Amino acid sequence: MPLSEPVRLSARALMEKLVSFPTVSRDSNIPLIDFVQSYLTSHGIASHRHWNPDRTKAALFAHVGPWVPGAVLLSGHTDVVPVDGQDWSSDPYTVTERDGRFYGRGTCDMKGFDALALWALVEANARTLSRPLQIALSFDEEVGCTGAAPLIETLAQVVPKAELAIIGEPSRMKCVNGHKGGAGYRVTVHGYEVHSSLLPEGVSAIMEAARLIQWINDQNAASMAAPKSEVAALFSPPFTTLHSGMIRGGTAHNITAGECEFVMEFRVVPGESLPDWIARWEAEVDRLRRAIQSVRPEAGITLDRFFDLPPLVPEKNGPAEALIRQVTGDNGTHVVSYGTEASHFQSAGISAAICGPGDIAQAHQADEYLEVSEFLAGHRFMEKLLDRLI
Repeated sequence: MPLSEPVRLSARALMEKLVSFPTVSRDSNIPLIDFVQSYLTSHGIASHRHWNPDRTKAALFAHVGPWVPGAVLLSGHTDVVPVDGQDWSSDPYTVTERDGRFYGRGTCDMKGFDALALWALVEANARTLSRPLQIALSFDEEVGCTGAAPLIETLAQVVPKAELAIIGEPSRMKCVNGHKGGAGYRVTVHGYEVHSSLLPEGVSAIMEAARLIQWINDQNAASMAAPKSEVAALFSPPFTTLHSGMIRGGTAHNITAGECEFVMEFRVVPGESLPDWIARWEAEVDRLRRAIQSVRPEAGITLDRFFDLPPLVPEKNGPAEALIRQVTGDNGTHVVSYGTEASHFQSAGISAAICGPGDIAQAHQADEYLEVSEFLAGHRFMEKLLDRLI
């Protein structure tokens, strides 16, 4: 008897399967990667893994079509944010359709696109292509896009280099060609405890941390008042921002705080240098560190930079933007203030732009959803893209 043909899943069925895996960033994504690799293998598509250092997570990538440079690469991430403490109307890990929407964690951000990309890859493999198609599914995007750069390094060693990458973050199928860069720090100020009546003999970690936070406020005020570049003016807000959203420290109201921890982040507009901002910040930390150690040598400040993301700079005549515009017909100018993995591809010499179904406003929310109409628009995009690869 002839062997049966491998099952070719619909894009919706693929989305339902991907959403069923609770790939919260703090947990492993290996069951999802196992499924994707097995599915691609059943269709004769070789795929490759890039592991994190402790092998609890993996990225996956694959190439179909002629073994030559110049591929179109479809890029998505596999991790999602937690549902802890959120009030969901249905099981977050089961795709539920109601009122013209697909509800479920990751439907919008961004397993809907991942499913469309997998569908397109299998379809492409069944055709004779003149231009190759690639897919790359990363981990740890939601914790600062930290998995993208090492994945891209591995890609370069295994498959021919793509010409362009389409990052499928939710953009309502519009072409987004710029976003802010970023860096994040966990800051720990180590003070020296004395009774508050003897304040000059100690170092209050909270009060010294406040000096750094005031420096952050001062930088924001200066950036807000400064003239805006043409590129910066596209963003809202149209300037680089610094922010601290978490702080804790101290043991009692009448003891100078022995320790204070806070988190700060940069969101840097394209055209400004993230390394320059980092240098200015670390110079200010170093200045304050010397000052408090002149009071108590035991005092100090430690920095832990937990993510670093370059800006996505709009490319003049960039091939990624040009292809997306050809497929969608969108000739508008769109930028976003959040960060994506697109800038890591751009930094590696691969033209990059963002185009995916859904609205970023739905990401990370309770009852996260992707409109059915957006999913269908994404499907039409993939069909038209495949026509351009033949």
